Amino acid sequence: MRHTLRETWSGLRRNMSMTFSVIVTMWVSLALFGASLMTIAEVDELKGEWYDRIEISVFLCNQDSAASGVGGNCVEGEGVADDQREAIRSALESDPNVETIYYQTKQEAYDEFQTTYGDNPVKDTLTVEQMQESFRVKLKDPQNYRGLVAELSALDGVQNVQDLHPILDPFFRVINALKWGTMGIACVLLLAGTLQIANSIRMSTFTRRREIAIMRLAGASTTYVLLPFLLEALFAGVIGSLLACGVMAGLQYFVVDRLSQAVTISLGMIGWPQTSRAMLAVLAVGVALSVLPTLVVTRRHLRV
Repeated sequence: MRHTLRETWSGLRRNMSMTFSVIVTMWVSLALFGASLMTIAEVDELKGEWYDRIEISVFLCNQDSAASGVGGNCVEGEGVADDQREAIRSALESDPNVETIYYQTKQEAYDEFQTTYGDNPVKDTLTVEQMQESFRVKLKDPQNYRGLVAELSALDGVQNVQDLHPILDPFFRVINALKWGTMGIACVLLLAGTLQIANSIRMSTFTRRREIAIMRLAGASTTYVLLPFLLEALFAGVIGSLLACGVMAGLQYFVVDRLSQAVTISLGMIGWPQTSRAMLAVLAVGVALSVLPTLVVTRRHLRV
């Protein structure tokens, strides 16, 4: 074992510049890979936090709906009829994706408006009859909303159907594009790091070919010959992985945690459990990308 460690140290000193470049490449690529894993976790957290809050609001016709120019399925001068209201309620209750339904009367809508906009002079000009009845609907799976929105929009007595998906969907498309773009760059850099490790081991085996040949003639085992090269690659991979984990910890502490403390509303930010799992994945990938190329290169070039 002492000889193996001495040979590993000798190889690291002999290829110091190459080892340094491998560490830097692995550091940058694994840091980007870890950042992409954190981004994926953050997108899932945001979707869970915001999509769960999304409600579909179904506004029913009142006497002014058609005259206002946004009449929907309304008849001018007429509000929603009782049978139309019940048909809308039945459509909601029969949909398997609907979790809860809350019906708001005109009086409740008026009281809510007066409380919310108490300082707005417009409140003094409104009457109860000008307010709209509505259904507030929470879905079991908020992402499957299109079918219900289309069905409700076609029912008589419905002025319009509102939800936040048209606002949130473009935002999440941009975030997803950023997520997969970061992952793509990280994969390219990981490939570069793997090739650098393979090239470093190839150069090391070439410069020590006579020594290796003597060890083989003396009856050295395959493990005995391979172990110094594996340890050299593992050293570079582990150091690069630990540096990448340091970057991820810095992102969590200085960016995510500080942002969570700065805002007054719950944004759905990831915590240390998600970041810790991403760090473990980075360490596993770093070790795998160090060991596997070394095994392939040494077996091919040393014929062991």
